[in-house]
Amino acid sequence: MSQPTVAANMPKRLSFSSFIQKRRTVIVHIISALLILLFTYASFSKLVDVKTFTGQMNNQPMPNWMTPYLVWGVPSIEIVIVAALMLDRTRKIGMWASFLLMSAFTVYVSLAVFKVFDRVPCSCGGVLNKMGWTEHLYFNLFFNLISLWAIFLMRNRK
Repeated sequence: MSQPTVAANMPKRLSFSSFIQKRRTVIVHIISALLILLFTYASFSKLVDVKTFTGQMNNQPMPNWMTPYLVWGVPSIEIVIVAALMLDRTRKIGMWASFLLMSAFTVYVSLAVFKVFDRVPCSCGGVLNKMGWTEHLYFNLFFNLISLWAIFLMRNRK
């Protein structure tokens, strides 16, 4: 009998696609964690200083009658998304909700970048408030893309 060659004992090399597919659960959990951090930070920074957030919302280029709905609605939606992302059973719904909410924010930021409004103050809290509109657009696009990637990786999973 012949001895096996060294090459036969070497582990098979994975293609990039195969590598991603084998680790998709880990990738989805990492993306979930990033979105959980983002929405937890965003919602609590708004709720901790509701007075400032209300003033910022009143300063937006939209009717002021929308302010109370947005002041309580946006952070509430963000918290619901966080809860959905934490559970395996609701994670895919949470990813879609993340994608849709970030898409809405991205459209708004895009309108600001392209100067559709006369004035557009940022109503983001904390560190996000320090970003310029272009940086904010890239930030939002990043989170949109990773949400879509996670949705793609979660397809056909039970």
